[in-house]
Amino acid sequence: MQLTTIGLDADDTLWHNERFFTLTHQRFAELLSDHAEPGHLAERLLDAERRNLGQYGFGVKGFTLSMIETAIDVTEGRVPGTVIGQIIAAGQEMLAHPIELLPGAQETVERLADGHRLVLITKGDLLDQERKLAQSGLGDLFDAVEIVSHKTPEIYAQIFERHGDGPERALMAGNSMKSDVVPPIEAGAFGVFVPHGLEWALERAEAPEDHPRFRRISTLSELPDLLADLR
Repeated sequence: MQLTTIGLDADDTLWHNERFFTLTHQRFAELLSDHAEPGHLAERLLDAERRNLGQYGFGVKGFTLSMIETAIDVTEGRVPGTVIGQIIAAGQEMLAHPIELLPGAQETVERLADGHRLVLITKGDLLDQERKLAQSGLGDLFDAVEIVSHKTPEIYAQIFERHGDGPERALMAGNSMKSDVVPPIEAGAFGVFVPHGLEWALERAEAPEDHPRFRRISTLSELPDLLADLR
């Protein structure tokens, strides 16, 4: 059955994202160095992020609030206002950082758009994701854009029914095994893992290596050739 619809993740699939979180993690550790060891602080922050996902969702704003909560926690409420101010400033810098496309992203999206319905499917804060897409210059190449709170099999099935011929004739590609690969496969689509190198701990999952609709490529640039092999 010929694939007609291609879904693509955005952050760390089309443009850099996680490295800015990594840099802010380092800055956060420096600000709280008198109160917690970096490893312990990272664990406390990850715990806060995990707790807060249901309330804040994914993205920079939730991450910034989790940093503030962690700073209050590890200092037992004694964190100086100046430190809180620097945490907020770090979050604002992340929201204002220019988009940098990953190598080959522009050319690959152009090739995929020629002959397929192309859907951007991404999680995160609505305004921030819209800003990044606008700055990327890729927006006009997509037939549809879906900014969702969670990536579940049900969400993928709905998206591929709405913008295509159902999940059976769709493929999703992205850098998160947990969000971009496993759920679309469970919905009936192909799931293609495109590793980025930097990985958020909360996006890790076991690869469905034995599933007939699982594929792994080294870079996004390999996706058009993979599609040719699937025909």
